[in-house]
Amino acid sequence: MVEKLRLMAVHAHPDDESSKGAATMARYVAEGHEVMVVTCTGGEAGSILNPAMDRPDVLENIAEIRRQEMARAAGILGVQHRWLGFVDSGLPEGDPLPPLPEGCFALTPLEESTPPLVQVIREFRPHVIVTYDENGGYPHPDHIRCHEVSVAAFDAAGDPDRYPELGEPWQPLKLYYSHGFSRAKLLAFHEAMLAEGLESPYAEWLAGWDADKPDVIERVTTRVECADYFPVRDEALKAHATQIDPESRWFAVPREMQRAVWPTEEYELARSLVDSTVPEDDLFAGVRERVTA
Repeated sequence: MVEKLRLMAVHAHPDDESSKGAATMARYVAEGHEVMVVTCTGGEAGSILNPAMDRPDVLENIAEIRRQEMARAAGILGVQHRWLGFVDSGLPEGDPLPPLPEGCFALTPLEESTPPLVQVIREFRPHVIVTYDENGGYPHPDHIRCHEVSVAAFDAAGDPDRYPELGEPWQPLKLYYSHGFSRAKLLAFHEAMLAEGLESPYAEWLAGWDADKPDVIERVTTRVECADYFPVRDEALKAHATQIDPESRWFAVPREMQRAVWPTEEYELARSLVDSTVPEDDLFAGVRERVTA
């Protein structure tokens, strides 16, 4: 029998898994592969971004509610899920920025935050790991720390001399960074909306974009076709009701337009221990051949 392929996506907060690469995960689940989402923090410091959920009873129970939302989203996507158990650092605002709260994920030393992920890697034995780039996708301190922990664990999990008490060594074969918010993608949707006589939700965002800043699309090596699973992605997003307003710009672009204009999700191959040629259209490129050899 051919061994199932296994994909692990490491995220900072509940809801990140549904806004970054969710359709890709749903596709691989539908194809019979195993997918696990690892969430580093409980998202306790996240703002309530859906006006319908901005109520005292929600604020009082935000930690538990976000756990329930994550469970619903995981069920919709069909993925396994693990919490690492660290505390949300929050997104500091102001000038100067206030200090991060003591004991939060971003301030936890790597020698403390890496072993729990190593243990989960050795238990699940993923062939491929997806996380954020060195900028965190955007510069939230938890996203940057998630990147650092993921890279450190990718390197440590296969080393029998490191953390021998955490299980048998397992070396993932590929490491990717997800790149969901490129200027090229927003511009494509913006122009498509205007061409259909629709109001674009991205005009202000694009107007404020630094034109001198390189577009992350230039780093993309891998585009995964997954438009068939955009409906699953959207339902998983809506499961995070404290974070996602169903009337927000997340859902402003008609789904058929998304399929026609941009039917893929994008990744950057950061590390590979198998032979694969970029550009790719499959996170398991090269892995399939290794596993079935």
